[in-house]
Amino acid sequence: MTNDIATLIWLLGAFLLAGLVKGVTGMGLPTVAMALLGALYSPVVAAALLIVPSLITNIWQFLKGGYRWHVLSRFSSMMLGIPVGAFLGAPLLSQLDADWAAFSLGSALMLYSIYSFWAPAINILPKHESWLSPIIGLLTGWITGATGVFVLPAVPYLQALGIARNELIQALGLSFTVSTLALLSSLALQHSLETVHLALSLYAVLPALAGMWLGGLIRSRISTGQFRGWFLLTLSLLAVDLMSRPFR
Repeated sequence: MTNDIATLIWLLGAFLLAGLVKGVTGMGLPTVAMALLGALYSPVVAAALLIVPSLITNIWQFLKGGYRWHVLSRFSSMMLGIPVGAFLGAPLLSQLDADWAAFSLGSALMLYSIYSFWAPAINILPKHESWLSPIIGLLTGWITGATGVFVLPAVPYLQALGIARNELIQALGLSFTVSTLALLSSLALQHSLETVHLALSLYAVLPALAGMWLGGLIRSRISTGQFRGWFLLTLSLLAVDLMSRPFR
């Protein structure tokens, strides 16, 4: 019983912190949740646990603003590529040895941390979207299906287009929503979803929303850049821990 209570506290704390990061930076809930949950659960269970909080928070992010139909139209080919990639990547997440699945998750988190620390100035002209968007969607879906991480290469790609901040936030919300639904479907097809995990995922919505509320309160009171730096450093350390699993 003690272990069950400790596990539940860790689960709720992970989503509270993940929501706080999203509240401060505007993104990062699935990424932080996967990193923290990966310390206690296998990546496939961690991915199942983040489904409901990720879906609810990202649908809200997508719907809040005036770019909904524009974003849907502009990035439709990218969104169509995500589920295809997720179905191709899901067997790795569900069938790979747990330690090597953790290594894959850690590698994805480390790549994202390195990219974010480096923050290269990449500019993609709109004329290249027609052929790049479906490729980016396919790759994003594959990484989502294989690791439960939604951010690569979708986030760098959308940022490189130089679109307005509000449009970018809604585009990210749409991408993460589609990635969450694709992950849910691919895990179900792999018979990797259990009712207990979805029930716990539902319970995790409240701390995730509470964390977002707290993050919104403190956003104007701290240096977002400094917060982001500590967040990425912590994410890197968690990634190293996950990547070391097969070699222990």
